Amino acid sequence: MEIIQNKTDFEVHPPRLHPDYKSTILRSPSQPLVLVKPSLSEFTGPVFGDLKMNEFDNDLTKNARKNGEPLGERIVVHGKVMNEKGQPIPHTLIEIWQANAAGRYVHKVDQHDAPLDPNFLGTGRCITDAEGNYMFYTIKPGAYPWGNHHNAWRPNHIHFSLFGGDITSRLVTQMYFPGDPLLQHDPIYLGVPPKGRDLLIGQFDLDITEPNFALGYRFDIVLRGHNATPFENL
Repeated sequence: MEIIQNKTDFEVHPPRLHPDYKSTILRSPSQPLVLVKPSLSEFTGPVFGDLKMNEFDNDLTKNARKNGEPLGERIVVHGKVMNEKGQPIPHTLIEIWQANAAGRYVHKVDQHDAPLDPNFLGTGRCITDAEGNYMFYTIKPGAYPWGNHHNAWRPNHIHFSLFGGDITSRLVTQMYFPGDPLLQHDPIYLGVPPKGRDLLIGQFDLDITEPNFALGYRFDIVLRGHNATPFENL
């Protein structure tokens, strides 16, 4: 799952430096990158295909439930992980994390004046099946303020992390929701080249929507090529 950087990549992937997203000013390298030869530890890392999942690892509506149901709109997020040829990538570990319905993360750094949900942790994981498919049950995350600029609010989004065959092969991205008015004001989303922005938006899926229970969204992930999903860790 390594990313091969070339001209095509940067038609969809965000640049390392995007001044409107102020954190990149500090994080972006100021010197040319140095290629470090992988050591034995990179090639002998964990193999996630044999990792045993717990019953509710992919169900964020149940994996932290204590005294009742989590608050908010239940959703199902599913999709397929593929290579540039559309071939499925099986047995890939996917982790997600997100804010709750009020826009609050379960993290000590998050001091947003919004309530925590005692029945919602906001993290989950699963492994793609033999056809590259995955599925999560969760709560639609709320928008939240952040200090990037005056009156800045992050759109509703879910963070995705994908691992390859070793610990160094990790890709991170975000899924947004269709029709969100905050997208046109968000420097992180706007930092992605126009060609890649639509690839970050999950699509409403009536076929996966469960009657009287949860709305469905489809979010396919393509690892490389002309239609690659934009990733954050270039």
